[in-house]
Amino acid sequence: MSTSEPAPERAPRIAVIGGGQLARMMAQPAIAMGVPLRLLAEAEGVSAAQVIPDQQVGDYRDLATLRAVTAGCSVVTFDHEHVPTEHLRALAADGVIAHPGPEALVHAQDKIVMREAMARLEAPQPRWAVVESLADVEAFGLPCVLKVSRGGYDGKGVWVVRTSADAAEPLAAAERTGVRLLAEELVEFRRELSALVARAPSGQAAAYPVVATLQVDGVCREVIAPAPDLDESVAAGAQQLALRIAGELGVTGILAVELFEATTPDGETCVLINELAMRPHNTGHWTQDGAVTSQFENHLRAALDLPLGSPAPRARWSVMVNILGGDDDLGEVARLYDGYPHALARDPQLRVHLYGKDLRPGRKVGHVNVFGDDLEDCLERGRHAAAWFRGDLGNHSE
Repeated sequence: MSTSEPAPERAPRIAVIGGGQLARMMAQPAIAMGVPLRLLAEAEGVSAAQVIPDQQVGDYRDLATLRAVTAGCSVVTFDHEHVPTEHLRALAADGVIAHPGPEALVHAQDKIVMREAMARLEAPQPRWAVVESLADVEAFGLPCVLKVSRGGYDGKGVWVVRTSADAAEPLAAAERTGVRLLAEELVEFRRELSALVARAPSGQAAAYPVVATLQVDGVCREVIAPAPDLDESVAAGAQQLALRIAGELGVTGILAVELFEATTPDGETCVLINELAMRPHNTGHWTQDGAVTSQFENHLRAALDLPLGSPAPRARWSVMVNILGGDDDLGEVARLYDGYPHALARDPQLRVHLYGKDLRPGRKVGHVNVFGDDLEDCLERGRHAAAWFRGDLGNHSE
């Protein structure tokens, strides 16, 4: 064979739609597995495009673009959940299979479809209703939470409504965009949890430990694995709930079930479903360094219908803390790199993951993982490192 001819592929190629940090973090296990990835990026130089050489730039809403990027690929998976389901059905007719498939993915795309499905499964969830007017909102009862059914993320498209006047903005947003509006009861909860599972097309599934998450303004700040002081029966029940949802909805790949830990009227601890995500999830980033098999590797294994890896933790505690941009950021990626000398010298066991993104207020630009036998020590180490990279502790000179 001539040296100018491309080498034959020895593994099936996976197309990944979306160029964010989730696709970026799929690249590392793909390299280790010898599995080639092809990326559809939304723009030149985005996070995943910096590390996946085989890439195209285009609009995931365009079927011709999707056909071009998936040509020669065995399967397609996602960095986000927004690809139109009708396009995924068209790709399936072409012989390109999506994991997760459109029938499952729609439950992560549309919160109303998800609520309807959870009701059919008799899964625990807050009281909810579809609303179209102020009268509907008032009839549902205040206070409540209003959510756009499609397109919201990280607190965007979500409003806490305590008075009738508070409903004006979400009602106007729904009318302007043509997206339906969902009302949910304002749950009094102790904390937020996440139950993460992986499921392969063969039906094999694996459940990671249930984690506790700290959310600020709708954005995840930190994750503790496993959730401290969580009753073993409640944790096992949350894992079984996530596994049942994955099976009933036909999810393939990673499913994150975001939960409220609440209390029943008779004082018993319970969980209520908040939202579903069908892709690697921020609440599973700790698995990169704290689990035998990361969520990213198990997502790829599931996409290829390979046997799943162990989700067992490597240490008693793992803590993930997000690095977020602040109001004074200048959009300079290099400023993040300046945090390495101190952070790594202070904590040789620290694991740092930066996304190659410019700093912007509130934007997730990286995270740190720490692990050990002492939870308070892990929390202090993780929070200090994230603050140092962010510049809150004086690591960046002006």
